[in-house]
Amino acid sequence: MMITKIKLFIMYKIVITTLLSLFFSLSAFGMKVFDMEEIRDPSTLQIKVLQDWHKVQGPIATRQKLVTINVGDLWPGQEYRVPVRMVVPTNRKAKGFHLTGGSSPSRLQRDARPNPTERKLLEGGVGLVITVVQEPGSYGQREMANASENKFAESLNPRFKIQYWAWPATLMRAITTAYAEKGHFEKGKVAASGGSKNGASPSMAIIHDERMTAVHATVSPIWDSPLRLNDDKAWKELRAQGGRSGGFTGGHFGPNFNRRVLDSGGTWKDLQKFTRDISDGVFISRNLEALRKRSVDMLFHPGTHDMVAFDMAWGGKNHPSIPVYLGANSGHGKRGHPKTERDQQNKAAFMLKHFFPNKVKGSLLAPPKVQHVVKGKTIEVTITFPEGSQEESGRIWWIFDRSPDGSPKYLTEMIPDDQTMEMKKNGNQWRVSIKLTSNAKRIDFFSNHRKTLRYEENSYRSYLSSPYTRVKISE
Repeated sequence: MMITKIKLFIMYKIVITTLLSLFFSLSAFGMKVFDMEEIRDPSTLQIKVLQDWHKVQGPIATRQKLVTINVGDLWPGQEYRVPVRMVVPTNRKAKGFHLTGGSSPSRLQRDARPNPTERKLLEGGVGLVITVVQEPGSYGQREMANASENKFAESLNPRFKIQYWAWPATLMRAITTAYAEKGHFEKGKVAASGGSKNGASPSMAIIHDERMTAVHATVSPIWDSPLRLNDDKAWKELRAQGGRSGGFTGGHFGPNFNRRVLDSGGTWKDLQKFTRDISDGVFISRNLEALRKRSVDMLFHPGTHDMVAFDMAWGGKNHPSIPVYLGANSGHGKRGHPKTERDQQNKAAFMLKHFFPNKVKGSLLAPPKVQHVVKGKTIEVTITFPEGSQEESGRIWWIFDRSPDGSPKYLTEMIPDDQTMEMKKNGNQWRVSIKLTSNAKRIDFFSNHRKTLRYEENSYRSYLSSPYTRVKISE
C-alpha cells in the first residue's frame, strides 16, 4: 500500500513537471515569454521583509524598505529570487519612481544614499526602486545559472535564458513590489536606467510592461541588425574578418550564445528561426510605433566601439529617428576620444525632464537629419535640426574604412585624435567639409550637439548625436 502511494506520488510529480515544462515551452515558442498577469500579481511575489520601513538621515531624509521577492520559476521548482530596496520621501507617498537593477545583494543590504539627481527626484515626490540585474554566479548562484544556460542551449526556449526572461522580469516584478506598498507609492511615471545588462534589460521590459514610461540605456542593444539575426551574408563577412562563429561578443540580444547552441545539437537554421521569432519581443527598433503611441521617452548611449553595440552603421541608416548619444571611442572599458564631451549630463537632464516636464526650462534635442555630398577630395556634411531646437554646439568625428560590424578591428581601431572638428552653424543647420584620404573607400561619421536645460537653480548639459552614417566613397 505504501509503495503504491509512493509510486502514485512520483507519477503525479512527473506529470505535473512535464505539464509545466510543456506550458513554459509552448508559451515561449509562441513568444509569450512573460505572463503579464502573473508579473503584475503581488500575491505571487512571496515577499520576505529584510528591513521594514525606517527613516534614513542624510543630505535628504528618506524612508526605506528592503525585501526579497520571487521573480518566478526559471523552470518548475527553481525560484529566481532577488532583493528590492524601496526609497520614498519622508513626508508623503512617492508618485512613480526611478527604477534600476544596477546594484548587488550585498550593497542593497546598506541603506541607499541618493545622488544629487536622485535627491532632486525625491524632493519632487518621485521614489527610487533598486534591485539586482547581474549574473547569478556573482552572488553565489553559478550552478543555477549554468543549468539554465544548458537548458536554453538544448531547447532554445527563452524562458530558460536569464537574459531573455529573468532580468527583464526582475525589473517588472520590482514595479509590482513597489506598487503593492500602497501606503508609500501611488501610480505615476516609471523611468528605468542602466548600462550593459542594465541597459538591455529595461529596453526589453519596457516593450512588455506599459507601466514603464521611459528608458535611458547605455552600451546595450537597440536594433535588430542582420548580424544579430544570424543573417548568412553578415556572418560570412564577420568570419572573413576574423570574427568567431560561436561565442561572439555580441551581447545578450545578439549571437553570443551561438556556439553553445551548436555544440548542443542545434543548427544554424534553428538559430536563425529563434532570433527571428523572438525579435519582436526584444528589440526597441521593432516596437517604435507602439512605444511612441504610449509617449515613452527614450535615450540611448550605445557606444561607438562597444562589444554589445557593434552595428552602429546599420542602426543609423535604418532607424535614424531613435535618439542616441555617441561618445566618440566609447564602450565597455574604453577611455574615449580626447575631444569627447566631458561635461555631458544626459541622464540627469533626461530624468528631470521626464518626471518634471513643466518645471524644466528647455526641451531635449530631437534627432537631426543628415545630408552629404562627395565633391572630389572632400565630403560636405550638413546636419539639420527642426526649427527652434536651439542647439548650442556642433562637433563631428569620422573614421575611414572601418572594419565590418562586430569584427575584432571594429572594436579596437579607434577614431584618430585628429579626425574631429567643430562645425559651423547657419540657422538650424550645422555644416562642415572633410578632406578625404586618397585611398579611402568608405567614411563613417557622426556629430554631437549640446543643449542646456535648467531645473530650479541648476543647469544640465544634454547632448544628442546625428545618426551614425557610413558613406561609400569608391570601389
